[in-house]
Amino acid sequence: MDKKLLPDDFFESIYYNATKQTEFNSLEDRRRFVSEGLSKLLGDFSKEVTDLPLEKPDVLETVEYNTYIRERVIFKTAKNLYSSMYVLTPKHVKGGQSAVLALHGHGYGNKEVVGLTELGEDDQQSAGIHQHFAIQLVRRGLKVFAPEIIGFGDRLLSIDNEQGKPSSCDLMTRSLLMAGKTLAGLRVAEAIRTLDIIETYPDVIKANLGIMGFSGGGLIAAYTSALDTRLKATVLCGFTNTFKGSILSMRHCVDNYVPGLLNVAELPELIGLIAPRSLFVESGRNDTIFPVDHFEDAVSFLQHTYEKVGASNAFHFDLFDGVHEISGRKSYDWLKKQLTE
Repeated sequence: MDKKLLPDDFFESIYYNATKQTEFNSLEDRRRFVSEGLSKLLGDFSKEVTDLPLEKPDVLETVEYNTYIRERVIFKTAKNLYSSMYVLTPKHVKGGQSAVLALHGHGYGNKEVVGLTELGEDDQQSAGIHQHFAIQLVRRGLKVFAPEIIGFGDRLLSIDNEQGKPSSCDLMTRSLLMAGKTLAGLRVAEAIRTLDIIETYPDVIKANLGIMGFSGGGLIAAYTSALDTRLKATVLCGFTNTFKGSILSMRHCVDNYVPGLLNVAELPELIGLIAPRSLFVESGRNDTIFPVDHFEDAVSFLQHTYEKVGASNAFHFDLFDGVHEISGRKSYDWLKKQLTE
């Protein structure tokens, strides 16, 4: 094969030309440019939520455990669009509750994070890569809200549901791109709407809101926290990396791709918009889809970012011996500390 015919060098140049940074007068100007660019490129969903009242979610079921109560609720996120969500409330916490928005990754939906099988039964087997992390958080005294992310579980498009597809990421992405929007943007818009709903709960302390996301849920958590300063603390699991080292180096779900985003910033700089608020990132040393070398590159960039904004103590990370999965060995207690002390 004639190596001159291979297009690799062309696509390398596309990447490097896209990521050349424009000079700015100050760090503040640069961060404003990145924030505005991210918001614009995710897509505008304001028409879908304009004049949409905040209605109390309808409770579909309530299950009581020894240490917490689990409710399943349904609520409106946009015109003609509803979401379901599990709400886990600790029994031993009296008065105001610190709250966490818990976002699952690819799989069978929010049941994975609250300890249920795909059929909705208590999962007595392995906790899997999601580690039932909503239960881990509620046991630490945090009120946890775990919505079903659109495109998974009960929120598939009807055609994908009929064909037994595991997600609707592909068809949803195509439909939204043709309208100048993105699936990542819709999921972020829903996460922000969910925060609005969370604030309506009378037992929630509005000043103590956190977010934790794994893999695809980490993407949503990162972009949501970057754009919504109500979030006091953020945990990203199995996501922090560089675009170059992850979604541009191998096949990933199409929901990761936002047209034009490289012209704004690489992934570490987008995550860095969370600064100076508290951020914890974790990754498995043997995660093959978010490789360790590029995780370490991202960590280095974020450390520098937090230093530049005078908040070095607000950034923490954990590189654990594992694969593409949640560890939580440090992040669970870190998140509790940020939201309760």
